[in-house]
Amino acid sequence: MKIMTCKDLGGPCDLAHRGEDANEIINAQDQHLKECERAGDDTHRPARADMKSRWRHPKKSMNWYNDIKRQFAELPED
Repeated sequence: MKIMTCKDLGGPCDLAHRGEDANEIINAQDQHLKECERAGDDTHRPARADMKSRWRHPKKSMNWYNDIKRQFAELPED
């Protein structure tokens, strides 16, 4: 199990996401950003817009995805 924060993934806060692989962490961030947007949290709006763009244009977002996977791989086990 490894931990990455919302900030590590491009967001504005220190909420910790835990996962066995980078995809779990990315999906947790996506859910977090959706919840923040629904709650009217404008500080997360730019990160949510970026995430939406990545889901819509995955080929263009491979650099971000590969960078997150590399960062995750370098993290120590929690």
